[in-house]
Amino acid sequence: MTSAERNHRLFLVLAVFFVANALLAEFIGVKIFALEDTLGLRPLEWNLFGQSGSLNFTAGTLLWPIVFVMTDVINEFFGKRGVRFISWLAVAVIVYGFAFAYVAIGLAPASWWVGVAAEQGVPDYQAAFAAVFGQGLWTIGGSLVAFLVGQLIDVSVFHRIRHATGERMVWLRATGSTAVSQLVDSFIVLYIAFVLGPQQWPTSLFLAVGSMNYAYKMACAIALIPLLYLVRRGITAWLGRDQAAQLRAAAARD
Repeated sequence: MTSAERNHRLFLVLAVFFVANALLAEFIGVKIFALEDTLGLRPLEWNLFGQSGSLNFTAGTLLWPIVFVMTDVINEFFGKRGVRFISWLAVAVIVYGFAFAYVAIGLAPASWWVGVAAEQGVPDYQAAFAAVFGQGLWTIGGSLVAFLVGQLIDVSVFHRIRHATGERMVWLRATGSTAVSQLVDSFIVLYIAFVLGPQQWPTSLFLAVGSMNYAYKMACAIALIPLLYLVRRGITAWLGRDQAAQLRAAAARD
């Protein structure tokens, strides 16, 4: 296998995994879970900006930290153009997925199918299907705008840090870019979906929930630094040291 073929296969694998995680995060994000209960811990009962509560997050937060790692890896080896391409591709696939989800919701359900899961506690399968897959347009729009803006900021900050540090301190450019991009992302999605949207959250609730989401994302990003190094090492082994160094050098000039 030639070096060019290895490069193409690597980008294809990274792009597919990135888009798949982004798409899944959007669709499973409709579920809100209690972190303390999941871990068997007592509720934290945080208090911020006059608001209090337990640690509740969307299920999509389980996958977004992986997306952050993939963004940094693609940044490292394929530069700004690589990240921008897969970011726009992910947005297109997510819009495509939601469009067909709405088409599926609009299909007339078979009469026997509506009550097929009644014994499992779901008396109306059509209503359940619509509730799960029919996320509000404000939520979808906010999530997509936040994701795209966050990605574009991430790639810019990543390369600014890279130009300042060279090949040293991979952890710094990874966590530094995530710290800035997710600060923006965490608040944009809530502002569009819940402040501008029909729920019209008060400022105190918006700031409190946004801060908790940001803290969670940063904790995950820091915890996943070893995974970033592991993936980087695996790619270097796959490409060979010389080819990996050439890719990184080209990405740094992008």
